[in-house]
Amino acid sequence: MTDIERLRHSTAHVLATAILKIWPDAQFAAGPPVENGFYYDVELEHRISPDDFEKIEAEMKKEVKANHPFERVNLSRSDALSMAERGALGALGERPAPSKFKLDIIQNIPDGEEISIYRNGEFTDLCAGPHVMRTGNIGAFKLTHVASAYYKGDEKNPQLQRIYGTAFKNKTQMDEYFAMLEEAKKRDHRKLGKELEIFVIDDDVGPGLPLWLPRGGAIIEELEKLAKETEFAAGYQRVRSPHIAREVLYRKSGHLPYYAESMFPPMELHETGDRKPETGSDTAQSAIRDPQSAVSRYYLKAMNCPHHHKLFAAVPHSYRDLPLRFAEYGTCYRYEQSGELFGLMRVRSMQMNDAHLYMTPDQFETEFNAVNEMYLNYFKLFGIDKYLMRFSTHDPAKLGQKFVNEPELWKQTEEMTRNVLKRSGINYVEVPNEAAFYGPKIDVQVWSVIGREFTIATNQVDFAQPRSFDLVYKDRDNTEKTPLCIHRAPLGTHERFIGFLIEHYAGNFPLWLAPEQVRVLPIGDEPKLLDYSRAILKELRAHQVRAEIDESTDKINGKIQRAEQMKVHTMLVIGNRDLEASAISVRVHGKGNLGAKPRNEVIANLLKSIKERES
Repeated sequence: MTDIERLRHSTAHVLATAILKIWPDAQFAAGPPVENGFYYDVELEHRISPDDFEKIEAEMKKEVKANHPFERVNLSRSDALSMAERGALGALGERPAPSKFKLDIIQNIPDGEEISIYRNGEFTDLCAGPHVMRTGNIGAFKLTHVASAYYKGDEKNPQLQRIYGTAFKNKTQMDEYFAMLEEAKKRDHRKLGKELEIFVIDDDVGPGLPLWLPRGGAIIEELEKLAKETEFAAGYQRVRSPHIAREVLYRKSGHLPYYAESMFPPMELHETGDRKPETGSDTAQSAIRDPQSAVSRYYLKAMNCPHHHKLFAAVPHSYRDLPLRFAEYGTCYRYEQSGELFGLMRVRSMQMNDAHLYMTPDQFETEFNAVNEMYLNYFKLFGIDKYLMRFSTHDPAKLGQKFVNEPELWKQTEEMTRNVLKRSGINYVEVPNEAAFYGPKIDVQVWSVIGREFTIATNQVDFAQPRSFDLVYKDRDNTEKTPLCIHRAPLGTHERFIGFLIEHYAGNFPLWLAPEQVRVLPIGDEPKLLDYSRAILKELRAHQVRAEIDESTDKINGKIQRAEQMKVHTMLVIGNRDLEASAISVRVHGKGNLGAKPRNEVIANLLKSIKERES
């Protein structure tokens, strides 16, 4: 637990203390630190609302001022159960009603695992810690909102009130955080995505299924162009795969059953012919009864890798062919729970900047470094200064359950990945028990210019699927070997990455990426002026510049205002003086009027900026 998490965990205990001072019958469940704050789940007849925050915070301040020490006490299981039965856990003392949630938690702690409580002042809670030394060490804090949450996330359990807050070492840090949140509201990709006509989510189409408007389509085209140029230069080959596949493919890859909950339900199709019913399918018996009509299950594609493995297997390979790099902007479908859907960040349909690299073990370090270098080049292009690689490893205790049961291969590939990260000098942290089921992975965390954190991409090392698919190459000694595979997606999905870029740039995209790069604004409607303006537009569009013209009869200030509202990158204002001098008056969004320049110079500068993808 980090220092800030320890501080916030301690503040959650102070929150519980304050609530009990006001509502002594409150029953508490869990109160952990979370990203950017903390929460505590509480069962209480009174419905807590933001109107209650002031009096709760007042009680919290009293507890902080009292400067009580956080004292840890280890207990036997029987003593802990006894305290819970007497209502003394998550409480200011013994109570008539047992501490029912704490009782349940204790009963589910494995035998032999240490059980401890923490005390601060009158408050005692079941807790593994750690905490700050004293309540007085807590700096600035604020309650933020209330939500509902089922105990343990199970809708069969009681619904609790979840009180959220945040805490910092001092008020300055907290003020900076809330200023960032205000700026984040202005940059919210859902808000700007609607205002700038980038995407929509329509109820008739379905939740989590974004539709891209022409402006969003323009951004997608630019990102795909960037990826294709970058990957071509790096020796990638482009492939295509369908959006659905038979159940047997995903059983072979291991996604079924490991990944079943994240996949859409299967479609059952009656297929005539000689194909045998799929092994393990629930419909196999019906096919036996009706041999003329076998029933096949098809799934919407939740990932591209099994399809790419089949492409590798379609042609014999020798070591001379490796590394082999297959790339595809593949559309995938994942059944995210409705409560987890969020704008473009959590969706059910996604277009992924995917690729699978097949290699010999000796080639792993070079290939892995090249992928990391690609990430760093993209970060530089998009002005991403702060990033972190989260290296996720497996838990040996969960082999055969959450992770493929290949202990030696896990050790080998994790050590290979760890060594490459260390030698490359890339900023990373190691996170246990979060690997993919088939190998270690790296989640790429980035921070926008205002300090918001996003997960945009994933790298995965795969030793299991190539073996499951019997992928082989002929080695130098003429024996068959199984290749290693790297799954990588530096630009993530269009949905999440564009959502990030909207907030990162606040909709003010650089010229090369702007949905509308140029708008020509003639001052008036004189025929010669309009002809000159149209000629400029025609020249720009001949060079594939996304340019439009505003020929309305509005005053020029109105035309500029409309262009500014849509965050058009460059406005070319054309008046009679410009016509006579064969010039163009240039205005850039966010910078204002840059003055008149020769027509050829303006157009040349625009084309250069777009071609070189200048920031």
